[in-house]
Amino acid sequence: MSEGLSSRVGRIISGGLNAILDAVEDAAPEAIMEQSVREIDDAITEVRDELGKVLAAKHLANKKLSDKNSEHEDLSDKIEIAIGEGRDDLAETAVSHQLDIEAQIPVLEQSIADAAERERELEGYVAALQARKREMKAELQRFREAREATRINASGQTAEASLGQGASRATQAFERVMDRQGVAGSGGMTAPKTAVQLQELETLARKNRVNERLAAIKTRLNK
Repeated sequence: MSEGLSSRVGRIISGGLNAILDAVEDAAPEAIMEQSVREIDDAITEVRDELGKVLAAKHLANKKLSDKNSEHEDLSDKIEIAIGEGRDDLAETAVSHQLDIEAQIPVLEQSIADAAERERELEGYVAALQARKREMKAELQRFREAREATRINASGQTAEASLGQGASRATQAFERVMDRQGVAGSGGMTAPKTAVQLQELETLARKNRVNERLAAIKTRLNK
């Protein structure tokens, strides 16, 4: 693994939604967020695998320490028996072996202590990763809800615009039909009855202007 486990966990825990979005810009942020959740799952699995190894090593060290302590006690009994039988040579061999065991016991105890410390560290990693996963899933849910709200809002605006455009097209179609039927629409044409009346009014006005003109000419000639 190119990236150390502690470094990887630290990077995941310290990472945030904004950092993800800044990194991917417009490149499918939801997919990147989902990938980040999967990375947390992968990291949790990796940490648990490491934790399993640590627990196994701790168990073996505990067993070996227990065996060594038992062996040390057994040798103590045998040394007493050997001395009682006048077999100092056997007692010396047993004592020598006890010294070897006593040299190993502190190392085994330190290994157990180190394993216990590592166990606590890895358990903390798992807890932190699980907490970060919950946060990330919550962030992802909020992102999806915000995106959906934006989509609905955009759809509503689009629908409103579409209704407006549809109404405009309907009005235009209505006017075209009315135009073909010779009925006034919003385009400025007049209904047949109104057109006739206006024409009569124009005729009367023209006739009045003609009469006024004739009257003026007669008045001028009579002077």
